[in-house]
Amino acid sequence: MSSDFEGYEQDFAVLTAEITNKIARVPRLPPDEKKQMVANVEKQLEEAKELLEQMDLEVREIPPQSRGMYSNRMRSYKQEMGKLETDFKRSRIAYSDEVRNELLGDDGNSSENQRAHLLDNTERLERSSRRLEAGYQIAVETEQIGQEMLENLSHDREKIQRARERLRETDANLGKSSRVLTGMLRRIIQNRILVVILGIILVVTILTAITLSVRRQ
Repeated sequence: MSSDFEGYEQDFAVLTAEITNKIARVPRLPPDEKKQMVANVEKQLEEAKELLEQMDLEVREIPPQSRGMYSNRMRSYKQEMGKLETDFKRSRIAYSDEVRNELLGDDGNSSENQRAHLLDNTERLERSSRRLEAGYQIAVETEQIGQEMLENLSHDREKIQRARERLRETDANLGKSSRVLTGMLRRIIQNRILVVILGIILVVTILTAITLSVRRQ
């Protein structure tokens, strides 16, 4: 189940990086291209929201003792989603301001806005790069955790097999001990019966001898 979450997580990282790049391009596009780009970004924002919903459902299926780490990551992704939506709105507003300044002939303000947009776009690209690096790091950590889990499962399997072998050996030894004790008990009973028979014969012999001695006198 956690593998599904990590898959959604990687898709979300790639999608948000694309959205960030497109948001940065919106203010510089002509009106026709801007309209198409805005529609594309809105569609991808909806896809990102759907991914967040899927990830949220996956987190709810995780056992409570292991849910904390994933819940923290979900809060971070939701904050990131809110930041993207805010940046998208600012980008559209900035483009409208730029068009208005061009119509008014305010070249100084327009240049200032362009410099501000370039700085803002640079920050967005840096954030996108950091998100991709974080996604890659998460993938690497997930792979390491998976390998450790497989190794632990392999060790546990070996321990269980050894325990089963010891149980089989113990059962075999108990069976041998039971047979030995049964044989010893049988021999003890036989010896006691033999002693009783010999005692009876001895008593009969003594009585017979005494009887014969008395008759002769």
